[in-house]
Amino acid sequence: MPSSRAFSRHLRFGAIALLLPLFLAVGCAQLPKDVERPVSNALAAPADTPLGVLVQQRRGAEGTRFDSGFVLLSGPAAAYGSRLALIEAAQKTLDLQYYAIHADASAGRLLRGLVEAARRGVRVRVLLDDFHSTGRNALVMQLAFEPNIEMRMFNPVAGARGSSFGRMFNALGDFDRVQQRMHNKLFIADNAMGVTGGRNLGDAYFGIAQTGNFVDLDVLAAGPIVQDMSRSFDSYWNNERSYPVQSLVAHEDLLKIRDRVRAARVAQRERDSNADGAQPPDGEPRPSDAGPTDAQRAAAWDEKPLDLRTATFVWAPAVMLADKPAKIAAEAGSAPDTAPPPGLVVTRPRTAGAARRLTALADASASADGGETVVSGLLELIGQARTDLTIISPYFVPGPDMERAFAAARARGVRVRVLTNSLASNDAPIAHVGYARHREALLAMGVELYELRSEQAGLGSAFGSSGASATGESRSMLHSKVLVMDGQLLVVGSMNLDLRSQLQNTELALLIRSAELSRVAIAQIENAMHKGSWHVEQTEGGLVWRAPTGSGLTDTRTEPDASVGLRLLLKLFGPLAPDELL
Repeated sequence: MPSSRAFSRHLRFGAIALLLPLFLAVGCAQLPKDVERPVSNALAAPADTPLGVLVQQRRGAEGTRFDSGFVLLSGPAAAYGSRLALIEAAQKTLDLQYYAIHADASAGRLLRGLVEAARRGVRVRVLLDDFHSTGRNALVMQLAFEPNIEMRMFNPVAGARGSSFGRMFNALGDFDRVQQRMHNKLFIADNAMGVTGGRNLGDAYFGIAQTGNFVDLDVLAAGPIVQDMSRSFDSYWNNERSYPVQSLVAHEDLLKIRDRVRAARVAQRERDSNADGAQPPDGEPRPSDAGPTDAQRAAAWDEKPLDLRTATFVWAPAVMLADKPAKIAAEAGSAPDTAPPPGLVVTRPRTAGAARRLTALADASASADGGETVVSGLLELIGQARTDLTIISPYFVPGPDMERAFAAARARGVRVRVLTNSLASNDAPIAHVGYARHREALLAMGVELYELRSEQAGLGSAFGSSGASATGESRSMLHSKVLVMDGQLLVVGSMNLDLRSQLQNTELALLIRSAELSRVAIAQIENAMHKGSWHVEQTEGGLVWRAPTGSGLTDTRTEPDASVGLRLLLKLFGPLAPDELL
């Protein structure tokens, strides 16, 4: 099954090229009018909750002068355990904001936890980007019909939710609005602790998907910075682009989808049990639903909640950058948007010393010249680098602003290293062409490029299928969004360094001034670069991919781990895809 990012790219490129002439002549369904959106806001007094008390106790015990604390969540166990812990600890509120929530084993356990929290009196608000809530994933919307749970869909796509293909009719009819998505990720408990970073909710983000898993990074935050995260959440929750689920779909329709999903699952298991095991004639791997059920996998996968009382927090000054929801255009004909104009929200640290230096960097990122979005703000921040920049961007399609920022940094003598996906590890390989067309220019200016190694990828992955590898193992796919500057400043967020994140999707990022956290992040990134990635270099004979240290592999002059068919397909069709649509 394609990932959410992969399907979005598939829609924007493949469907536009093939189906636009047909669908422009077809009418499309309309979004509801005069929708009631009761205004609500984050918990006003987080210090009065057990989580708020715990934050103050931890801060006081460690004798820090900084108000906010942070834990890097670099592995699936810590990332999942932190969310379980927040659900269990919440007494007043739980606020979730995500681009995608998949109806699978890992997300199912979290959603059941939300229902249990709501039944013990916790107010639960779930804000989900609407683009992928079709078919099986539409079942997540049943949360909205649980007592004490409110669920809203951001920038919804009109039409039936039985299948993704059916909604493409309406998506193409409203292309300019529909392609702009809410990419933010937040998981907040009692306005006292929260998680943000790159992960959506689903098996592939927590290491238990059968065919492909994402390598990702989150941050658990505590203290006043969480209140800044909540203010951003509230601005989206109360925005006119957020539609209560009940205004978009009836509960009876979701039950019908559930019954169809169950019937299809039973039919697939019967087909798998009768299959003779023959390989496809072209030798290409195919994704399959064969294997353990969600219930079986959930039972075997027994992650435990993170112990928030003993977690090692690093206390440091921080600011949050967040795109305003008005970055996404409102529906044509809707009521005027009362939100501030599109731009960047910059929150302020509350302590002196290092915090003043961090504020100066934030001011630079929010300057009027280019600081209109999170990504543009980060490019302004890059302009302050003095010695080194280390970047992870899984979808790396540098536009003119990014290339100028890298060139200026190199001219100042700044070392710039970028870790991104290889063609084989990219869950949407068609997006790889946007990066590949800039690769030689980046190398020429002295940017060091590393591409994550993955298993064999073939034609079946060209438009987003993250199918099993030729060896039957799960593919590794990079999904972390990280920047480390001068060994002092760590940035973790939802943004990629591509034109979609810069110009269309809404994003957020935490900027944390901490040499300790920066050192931990750099160690992890360098380990991935040297032991798990191909180092791309420019030679007189063209590009060469240097094999990872200790891998036993040899250097190559072609895109590693990718089939001839896939490389040829992207070479033929890649030039048709403009950078801003990748």
